[in-house]
Amino acid sequence: MSGIVIHPADGGSAAVGEFIHEGFSAYGRQSGVELNFEEFCFTAETAEGRIIGALTGRAYYDEVHIGDLMVDEAFRRAGLGSRLVGAAEAAYREKGYRVATLSTFGFQAPEFYKKLGYRLEFVRESDDPRLNKYFFRKDL
Repeated sequence: MSGIVIHPADGGSAAVGEFIHEGFSAYGRQSGVELNFEEFCFTAETAEGRIIGALTGRAYYDEVHIGDLMVDEAFRRAGLGSRLVGAAEAAYREKGYRVATLSTFGFQAPEFYKKLGYRLEFVRESDDPRLNKYFFRKDL
């Protein structure tokens, strides 16, 4: 294995994305499983087109994984986050996905996700409780 170099790379590059997608797709086919991979993004915008909320994630196999949810501070606690999560859940439920998953830190939003019907599966504890990591799932 001489001559192989490992280094940081742009994980968002087309070449890296294609390599990973093709590899996971081929491995899934060998295992009798369809990848069904797609990245998604839902936004909330003002009438003027200013983004005031966004939710990103990935859907694959039978799972929707919510990666990031951010709502502009001026618009928090007005139901916008719930609407963004609901939009993603509805879109992928219609496509036949069965479960939504996500993780969040203690200082972020564990109680928010519980209110949306997410069930806590695991907490990875930290010396600082604000950095406890909460893993959730919800059947779609």
